[in-house]
Amino acid sequence: MAAGSPMLISEIFYSLQGEGTLAGVPSVFVRTSGCNLRCAWCDTPYASWVPEGDARTVEEIVAEVQRHPAGHVVLTGGEPMIARDIHALAAGLRSRGRHLTIETAATVPPAGIACDLASLSPKLLNSAPDAAQHPAWRRRHEATRWQPDVVRAWLDHCAWQLKFVIAQPADVDELEAMLAKLGRDLPRDRVLLMPEGVTREKIHERAAWLGELCKARGYRYAPRLQIELYGHRRGT
Repeated sequence: MAAGSPMLISEIFYSLQGEGTLAGVPSVFVRTSGCNLRCAWCDTPYASWVPEGDARTVEEIVAEVQRHPAGHVVLTGGEPMIARDIHALAAGLRSRGRHLTIETAATVPPAGIACDLASLSPKLLNSAPDAAQHPAWRRRHEATRWQPDVVRAWLDHCAWQLKFVIAQPADVDELEAMLAKLGRDLPRDRVLLMPEGVTREKIHERAAWLGELCKARGYRYAPRLQIELYGHRRGT
């Protein structure tokens, strides 16, 4: 494993996976800092809007991961696929026998990266930052957030799940139009719909209608277990 250059890492922590098909599985999370999008509702602004963290080498990150008793590791962000040496980090973790999930907005192709589960979260229009407050980022975000060719590359690369953040019922019509553009026969139980929100109250409010919508259209409802268990705070 080559030394490489230090990566900006926001946090490394041991918790339960809160989202997706592996929800509830003990996992070590490696959160890279830096993102090529600026979601209005971003719940980790310290890794996107105002990236912060410590510079760590691949060897240091792998060593810290190995101190935790977990077979699952999650690379998340921010957007981990733009992090320096992310391919070396993924290879180093895989070589230690870890099951590797990469949580990505699917705007950057996999390019052969080691990965056991790609958790793909293309962003809907509800993610766009305010045009008056952030005009430059609004334009950049809208030009970047949906990359069908990149999504298809991930679908062909490894096991996957598609996860969409839903704020209103109309969002589901939007995501269905996006999925249609992929030209793939995608099992609906691998398309997860997650209520937008960082409080138990907001999630429960949206779950009331989103769960029914999932039942009607065959998608999988995706809870946010970390909010239920720990509230909205770092290291969870």
